[in-house]
Order: sequence, then structure tokens, then C-alpha cells
Amino acid sequence: MDYLAGYEEWLAHEKKAAANTLCSYMRDLRQFSQWIAGEHLELTQTTQEDIKAYTDYLGKHGKSDATIVRSVAALKSFFNYMLIIHAVPLNPAKGFTPTRIERKLPSILTNKEVDLFLEQPDVSDAKGCRDKAMLEVLYATGIRVSELIDLNVQDVNLSLGFIHCVGRRKERMVPLYRGAVKALESYVREVRPQLLEDPEETALFVNMNGDRMSRQGFWKIVKHYQEKAGISKDITPHTLRHSFAAHLLENGADLKSIQEMLGHADISSTQIYAQIVSQKLKDVYIKAHPRA
Repeated sequence: MDYLAGYEEWLAHEKKAAANTLCSYMRDLRQFSQWIAGEHLELTQTTQEDIKAYTDYLGKHGKSDATIVRSVAALKSFFNYMLIIHAVPLNPAKGFTPTRIERKLPSILTNKEVDLFLEQPDVSDAKGCRDKAMLEVLYATGIRVSELIDLNVQDVNLSLGFIHCVGRRKERMVPLYRGAVKALESYVREVRPQLLEDPEETALFVNMNGDRMSRQGFWKIVKHYQEKAGISKDITPHTLRHSFAAHLLENGADLKSIQEMLGHADISSTQIYAQIVSQKLKDVYIKAHPRA
């Protein structure tokens, strides 16, 4: 029986996993399956000792802590599926924690760096106007890049200053600050109609050929403006998401509200931003206190 194919279908259709999660989990599981076969073992007879041996193998071959943690998450999910279909008596990955865990706090931009970054697009031309709108919306809402490029025109309410975002397993309304509304309004009314080839196109953000913007296309846009701004930090679309959450928390927003806006299923995913703020306060204390 092809357990991996069955799991992939279950993950996609039953669990409604995001495309990125599906891709990374299946890649991790194929690697584990190859390792298991190389050790002359069976998937259905996997033990927790086997999983530990596998994570040790990954570590010895230079895999990052983040990769190892993700692989374990994929195995936990896979064996949960195997348990559901009665292919295994228990989940051997349940409760397992890899020994090599490097908990790095996500990188964020300062307020000045955000301002500098968002000032880079030249709004006097169509491309710059579109880029400005995309970057402003991303920082204004903290949505994922996949959610940004999936936005349709009908998902935007400019008069109320909200976007309707359909996330991984939940929908949410996220507010826009005035500058983002202004940038988006200019793009929607003046630029987007010029870019469209097909008047029936529903995508909010389109490329210069009039098609829906791709992840790769937007990634290049972010990198272009990072270089133009001369910011040494590595900026990705997720950097703006992290910065959005950390800056809200710094300015008094509560974790529950931030969780809702980010679309996190569990507040534990949001609590990392409290650690970022605490670390920044500690850094300020050490630099400023005369006896620190």
C-alpha cells in the first residue's frame, strides 16, 4: 500500500493544508521513507528509537535545527494519519522532541527601517504604484505572502479600510491603516485597469502582463527594494509579517488580537513576539542602565 500517497491526499483534502506545508511535509516524508528503506526497516514498524536515529542522522549531515524540527512535525502528522487508518498501533513520533533545537527569534525591522523600505517604490509609474500598494498592505495587515497574492478585488473594502482574508483554515477581516488604504486606492483605480489583459481577471495584484502575481514575482520585488533601500538585514515577505506583529505588541496591542489578525490557530504561535519585545527591552536596559 502506498501510505505516502494516501497521506498526501488526506493532508490536502481532509486537513486542508496549505500548499507550502503540503510540499515541505511530503519532501520530508520521502526523505524519511528513503532512510527507512536504507536501514531495511518498515514504515509501519517505525519506533521512537528509529525517529531519534533519523534526527541524529539529519544533524550529522548538516541539516539545520529548523529543518529537523519540521521533519519531526511532518512525522507526527504522518503517523497520526497512519493511526487513523489503523496501519500502526500508536504514533511513534508523539511526544518526541529532537535534542538539537535552536530557538531563534524571528528577525524584525525597526520602525525607521520599515519607513525607509516602504518609501522606495516610485509611485509615479505603474509598477512602483503597484509595488507600493502590495508592500503597504503586507505591513498593514501582517498577512502571509500566499494570502496576499490570493486576494481578489472583492476582498477589499476601501471605504471601511478592511481586507477579507481567506487563510489556511479560517477567514478573517484585517484593518488597514490610512496610508495603506491610500496606496491601495491609487493602485486599484488608476493602475490595475491599465495592467489587465483580461477584464474578467479577479486577482487584486497582477504582474505587468496582467496575470495574478506569483510568490516568486513578489519575492523579487521585496529583494529589489531591500537592495535599493540599502538595508543590510535580510528582508523577506515574512519579515514584514513578523515586524507587523512585534510593532503592534510594542505599542500596546494584546496577544489575542494579534493572534486573530495573523490567523494563528493557537496563541502559542503568537507568543514568540512577546519574547522579541522582551529581548528588545533587555537590550535597551543593558545599554542604558549605568550598572548593567
